[in-house]
Amino acid sequence: MDPMALHLDAVVADAHNDLLMLVARRPRAVWVDYFREHWYPQLREGGVDLQVLPVFVDEEFRPEGAWRATLRMVEAAHRIAEGNADVVALCRTGPEIDRALASGRLALVLALEGCPQVDDDLELLNTLARLGIRAVSFTHFGRSMLADGSAENAAGSRLTRAGVEAVGLLESLDVLVDVSHLGRGGVGHVLELATRPVVATHSSADALRHHHRNLTDDQLRGIAATGGVVCVNFFAGFLTEEKPTVDHLADHIAHVAEVAGEDHVGLGSDFVAEVVDEKVPACDRPLTVEGVDAEVLIPGLEGPAGMPMITEALVRRGFTEPVVRKVLGGNLLRVLGGGPRQSQGYHSGVE
Repeated sequence: MDPMALHLDAVVADAHNDLLMLVARRPRAVWVDYFREHWYPQLREGGVDLQVLPVFVDEEFRPEGAWRATLRMVEAAHRIAEGNADVVALCRTGPEIDRALASGRLALVLALEGCPQVDDDLELLNTLARLGIRAVSFTHFGRSMLADGSAENAAGSRLTRAGVEAVGLLESLDVLVDVSHLGRGGVGHVLELATRPVVATHSSADALRHHHRNLTDDQLRGIAATGGVVCVNFFAGFLTEEKPTVDHLADHIAHVAEVAGEDHVGLGSDFVAEVVDEKVPACDRPLTVEGVDAEVLIPGLEGPAGMPMITEALVRRGFTEPVVRKVLGGNLLRVLGGGPRQSQGYHSGVE
């Protein structure tokens, strides 16, 4: 099995890349060209066919400017798609994803990372769904009106009353509930309530690297029981305390596949290199995130162009072609409502 040929033929779907944050912080006049000239080549070099774009509101905009920052990022995504309609499409439904992939275009999907713009005004989730949001996480590291983040695990909190209502509302809107960043009590509460697939867009395995941002084996099994998918995070500090390699990432993928099942594991890159380079001044370096060095990266996998390394690592350790296809994107595509549902893929458009 030729890993590169497999990678280029499979659907490659990434559940979490913060590139939209970097687009939106630029003048709107350059949004379209910046994406086309800077990000699109990297994504295509990496064979990425479907990219989930999280909408994350920085601390500086909370709470007063949270809604404004959200709308700016959503508008940037729509402008990107409209201005580059020959190569990308912003997709709200599974059939729209299918059409984009079948035409050789990159499918873009919006997600909400944390809910500072919503708080407990849940009607705004309807508004966000209308604008194209397809997955929602309730908090980041700290406390929100819906739930506690993973850094608050010591509080032992479950969802708030508004959080419970939000799960039902999102399911009715066909929007995925994302448990990445959610505290352990909150994850368990979501899994008790869920009647539809739950996702973790960028989380790794606590059994291999004990950190509050990672998921326990019980949580992995619980997400699988909903029909959901755990998309493994590439952030080196959440994978290992050693010098990171792509094999550490493959270890986490293999563990999730073993515990949750091969139909319930995917990829959620959480690339941070360019975000750190642009947004963190030298006086704040080195940057640590929840006790780990954010500037330690897997060599060669600093951005989307390195994605073929993952396929090579999985093939090297004996993953079969159908399972590799599921990991690379088939599983995430399924929960987003697209198809084909199992092992077959679209051509990625990479020559």
